[in-house]
Amino acid sequence: MTCATTRARPNVLSSLEVDSMPSAPPDGPDASRRKRRRRRHRSERSRARRHPDRDEREPAYERANELEQIDESLLNDDERAYLRARRRAEEKIDLYRELVKVGPIALLLLLFVFPLGVVFTAYQVMRLGRRTYQTLIEPGVRDRLVAEEVGKRLDARVQAQRQAMEGEHARSLEKLSASIAHEIRNPITAAKSLVQQMGEEPSSSDNVEYAQVALAELERVERSVSHLLRFARDEELRAHDVTMADVLDSVLETFRERADREGIAIERSFDTEGALRGDPEKLRRIGINLIGNAFDALADAGVAAPRIEVSLGENLAGTEVWVRVRDNGPGIAPEAAARIFDPFFTKKQSGTGLGLPITKKLVEAHGGEIELDTELGRGTEFVVTLPKEAGGGAA
Repeated sequence: MTCATTRARPNVLSSLEVDSMPSAPPDGPDASRRKRRRRRHRSERSRARRHPDRDEREPAYERANELEQIDESLLNDDERAYLRARRRAEEKIDLYRELVKVGPIALLLLLFVFPLGVVFTAYQVMRLGRRTYQTLIEPGVRDRLVAEEVGKRLDARVQAQRQAMEGEHARSLEKLSASIAHEIRNPITAAKSLVQQMGEEPSSSDNVEYAQVALAELERVERSVSHLLRFARDEELRAHDVTMADVLDSVLETFRERADREGIAIERSFDTEGALRGDPEKLRRIGINLIGNAFDALADAGVAAPRIEVSLGENLAGTEVWVRVRDNGPGIAPEAAARIFDPFFTKKQSGTGLGLPITKKLVEAHGGEIELDTELGRGTEFVVTLPKEAGGGAA
């Protein structure tokens, strides 16, 4: 009994399945449409299985149709160029299609209906010749004429810029020459006056003091000339693998005694070793000039707790090293800050005004930049940014 029941179960299930299945749709237009739809869905699924990334690669014509719907002023240069190229290509394709259609017709007419063929051919030559010129020749001629006109305008603009730069360069030379003359003439005039007094009174007891003052003035002239030659001379960079941490530690050690003597605290904050390609001696000169300026700013400032912060780090991309030298001194006035890198501009009694211009020149020779951030009553900050791969240029 059990075996008979077991054998009969598949027949019962089969009958149930057959009864539950939807009946076949009747023949007719709706059935044909459903069949076509199912075939299309199956082909799309099959194509999607064969090319799983096909949907990600949008066809070029669909992309172009989307761009056609957008105002050209909202497109970027690449999209506008793509649209122009596509339109030109479509014009060429239409022209070629027209030539293919007209050619056989004209040939048949010339063979079988000669007079009509001549008229038809002449008309098509005039029509398609003009279109061929507009499609194939005129764009190239237009682009060439536009390029020539743009080149002329650019040449004129470059010439005007060159003349403006030459005029600015001439004014800079005049300003620099006046600064040099002023920087050298004053101490020489003072020394000359003292020597004349010594000559008028050879036995005067003040001659020793006069001689010392004259010698100090001449040393000032010598120092100015030496700095000027250093500023004007192109020095070849001898780039080596160097770490700014070692360079700055050497500079800080140089100022250690002065810091103890003047009671100035030095805060060292290095986040990295600062490995880069550069000239160690010139990098050291950059550090000496910046830290020395910070000491000079704090020397007579009367700050309760004078402090110099020397920081070292890298940018997020790891391609540049930056050095920050900050003091809590009196700061620099805006009009002086605007001229801080001008040659011979200085507020120091014994300064030459070439320290920071030389520093900027050395920084730029390494492919870097130097920035000033200052505010009266809140101190001064210099930030030097150097690329890790410095060019082997001239300083």
